Amino acid sequence: MRKRGPKPKNTISTIWSANLAYALGLITTDGCLSRDGRHIIFVSKEIEQLQNLAKCLNIKVVHGKTVSGTGVVTYRIQISSQLFYKFLISIGLTPAKSLTLGALKIPDKFFFNFARGCFDGDGCSYSYLDPRWKSSLMFYLCFASGSYSFIHWLSATIERLAGIRGYISISKKREGKNNYYQLRFSKYKALRLITFLYTSDSAPYLTRKRLKIEKTLDTIRRHKGKVFKSTL
Repeated sequence: MRKRGPKPKNTISTIWSANLAYALGLITTDGCLSRDGRHIIFVSKEIEQLQNLAKCLNIKVVHGKTVSGTGVVTYRIQISSQLFYKFLISIGLTPAKSLTLGALKIPDKFFFNFARGCFDGDGCSYSYLDPRWKSSLMFYLCFASGSYSFIHWLSATIERLAGIRGYISISKKREGKNNYYQLRFSKYKALRLITFLYTSDSAPYLTRKRLKIEKTLDTIRRHKGKVFKSTL
């Protein structure tokens, strides 16, 4: 009879927590599940993303650095854990997930930690003065994905849990391949969503995106136009 090898040890906790949910948001947007059933690869242009991921999963990693021919620097880490890989599969992630991603099994209690991870991965915010009206500041907060099913689930869950309805737009590429979907929240809806995404200064977040939002909020507080109240 063939002797069984040692049972694999799970070095990454899969007990639900705010940090785990945030890490899953990062992996969902910027991560990749290898087809070998063990490795998770995470690539980002910002080393803070890798540091946040490692801290949330309580792992020590050695990251690699790649410089493209155009001078773009990216950082890469590889996590090796068969059990954590199986956990990711169990919540709905798959290899080649960018086009096949759908609804994920994220507990409602930790959903907005997950959403913040998604925002730090493939989200953005921007604001500008609308030339159609004097002193009118426009503000948008967006999530992006190559999968309509995922972005629709994200939109529906945000509306269900926070009562905030977003708008899904599509950017079509040539021959209709690999369309790009964006979930957008504007003006007061964006402001309200921020209160769900950033509930604690001690929670992990990407500094660059947080500071950009804070800069916009400072402008809104000083704003005297009709779009936003000056008392915000």
